[in-house]
Amino acid sequence: MLKGLGGLGDMAGMMKKAKEMQDKMAQMQDDLQNVMVTGESGAGLVKATATAKGDLTALDIDPSIFNSDDKEVVEDLILAAIKDAQAKASEKAQEEMSKMTEGLGLPAGMKLPF
Repeated sequence: MLKGLGGLGDMAGMMKKAKEMQDKMAQMQDDLQNVMVTGESGAGLVKATATAKGDLTALDIDPSIFNSDDKEVVEDLILAAIKDAQAKASEKAQEEMSKMTEGLGLPAGMKLPF
Protein backbone atom coordinates (compact mmCIF):
# COMPACT_ATOMS: atom_id res chain seq x y z
CA MET A 1 0.00 0.00 0.00
CA LEU A 2 2.63 2.58 0.99
CA LYS A 3 5.71 0.70 -0.23
CA GLY A 4 7.14 3.70 -2.05
CA LEU A 5 7.22 5.69 1.20
CA GLY A 6 9.77 3.51 2.98
CA GLY A 7 9.23 3.40 6.75
CA LEU A 8 5.97 5.35 6.60
CA GLY A 9 4.07 2.18 5.67
CA ASP A 10 5.33 0.60 8.90
CA MET A 11 4.24 3.71 10.79
CA ALA A 12 0.71 3.37 9.40
CA GLY A 13 0.63 -0.26 10.55
CA MET A 14 1.89 0.72 13.99
CA MET A 15 -0.75 3.44 14.27
CA LYS A 16 -3.44 0.94 13.31
CA LYS A 17 -2.19 -1.52 15.96
CA ALA A 18 -2.08 1.27 18.56
CA LYS A 19 -5.69 2.18 17.77
CA GLU A 20 -6.72 -1.49 18.03
CA MET A 21 -4.98 -1.76 21.40
CA GLN A 22 -6.69 1.42 22.62
CA ASP A 23 -10.08 0.04 21.57
CA LYS A 24 -9.37 -3.30 23.28
CA MET A 25 -8.28 -1.54 26.48
CA ALA A 26 -11.47 0.51 26.53
CA GLN A 27 -13.53 -2.66 26.05
CA MET A 28 -11.56 -4.42 28.81
CA GLN A 29 -12.23 -1.50 31.18
CA ASP A 30 -15.95 -1.90 30.53
CA ASP A 31 -15.74 -5.67 30.97
CA LEU A 32 -13.87 -5.39 34.29
CA GLN A 33 -16.79 -3.40 35.71
CA ASN A 34 -18.98 -6.50 35.18
CA VAL A 35 -16.57 -9.11 36.60
CA MET A 36 -17.21 -9.78 40.30
CA VAL A 37 -14.79 -11.09 42.91
CA THR A 38 -15.49 -11.96 46.55
CA GLY A 39 -13.06 -11.50 49.42
CA GLU A 40 -13.54 -13.30 52.74
CA SER A 41 -12.33 -13.13 56.30
CA GLY A 42 -13.07 -15.01 59.50
CA ALA A 43 -13.53 -18.31 57.64
CA GLY A 44 -16.33 -16.78 55.58
CA LEU A 45 -18.08 -14.91 58.38
CA VAL A 46 -17.53 -11.65 56.50
CA LYS A 47 -17.65 -11.47 52.69
CA ALA A 48 -17.02 -8.42 50.54
CA THR A 49 -17.95 -8.43 46.85
CA ALA A 50 -16.31 -6.02 44.42
CA THR A 51 -15.95 -5.49 40.69
CA ALA A 52 -12.62 -6.41 39.12
CA LYS A 53 -11.98 -2.66 39.05
CA GLY A 54 -12.11 -2.68 42.87
CA ASP A 55 -15.48 -1.02 43.42
CA LEU A 56 -17.17 -2.53 46.50
CA THR A 57 -20.69 -3.69 45.62
CA ALA A 58 -21.82 -5.83 48.56
CA LEU A 59 -20.95 -6.76 52.11
CA ASP A 60 -22.31 -9.91 53.77
CA ILE A 61 -21.85 -10.34 57.53
CA ASP A 62 -22.87 -13.47 59.39
CA PRO A 63 -25.11 -12.37 62.31
CA SER A 64 -23.30 -14.69 64.71
CA ILE A 65 -20.39 -12.26 64.99
CA PHE A 66 -22.47 -9.42 66.43
CA ASN A 67 -21.50 -9.19 70.05
CA SER A 68 -20.85 -5.79 71.59
CA ASP A 69 -17.70 -7.12 73.28
CA ASP A 70 -16.22 -8.03 69.89
CA LYS A 71 -16.69 -4.68 68.10
CA GLU A 72 -13.01 -4.35 67.21
CA VAL A 73 -12.84 -7.94 65.95
CA VAL A 74 -15.86 -7.34 63.69
CA GLU A 75 -14.30 -4.14 62.32
CA ASP A 76 -11.04 -6.00 61.63
CA LEU A 77 -12.91 -8.80 59.85
CA ILE A 78 -14.76 -6.30 57.67
CA LEU A 79 -11.54 -4.53 56.71
CA ALA A 80 -9.82 -7.83 55.99
CA ALA A 81 -12.65 -8.97 53.71
CA ILE A 82 -12.60 -5.68 51.80
CA LYS A 83 -8.81 -5.81 51.39
CA ASP A 84 -9.08 -9.41 50.19
CA ALA A 85 -11.70 -8.43 47.60
CA GLN A 86 -9.55 -5.51 46.42
CA ALA A 87 -6.50 -7.76 46.09
CA LYS A 88 -8.50 -10.28 44.07
CA ALA A 89 -9.87 -7.46 41.90
CA SER A 90 -6.35 -6.25 41.16
CA GLU A 91 -5.20 -9.78 40.37
CA LYS A 92 -8.15 -10.33 38.01
CA ALA A 93 -7.49 -7.02 36.24
CA GLN A 94 -3.83 -8.00 35.74
CA GLU A 95 -4.88 -11.40 34.35
CA GLU A 96 -7.16 -9.73 31.83
CA MET A 97 -4.48 -7.20 30.87
CA SER A 98 -1.97 -10.04 30.34
CA LYS A 99 -4.39 -11.81 28.02
CA MET A 100 -4.80 -8.64 26.00
CA THR A 101 -1.09 -7.82 25.74
CA GLU A 102 -0.25 -11.40 24.70
CA GLY A 103 -2.82 -11.15 21.91
CA LEU A 104 -1.15 -8.01 20.64
CA GLY A 105 2.32 -9.52 20.68
CA LEU A 106 3.56 -7.32 23.52
CA PRO A 107 6.11 -8.66 26.01
CA ALA A 108 4.73 -10.65 28.95
CA GLY A 109 4.51 -8.58 32.13
CA MET A 110 4.41 -5.27 30.29
CA LYS A 111 2.66 -2.78 32.55
CA LEU A 112 0.05 -0.66 30.83
CA PRO A 113 -1.93 2.08 32.56
CA PHE A 114 -5.54 1.58 33.57
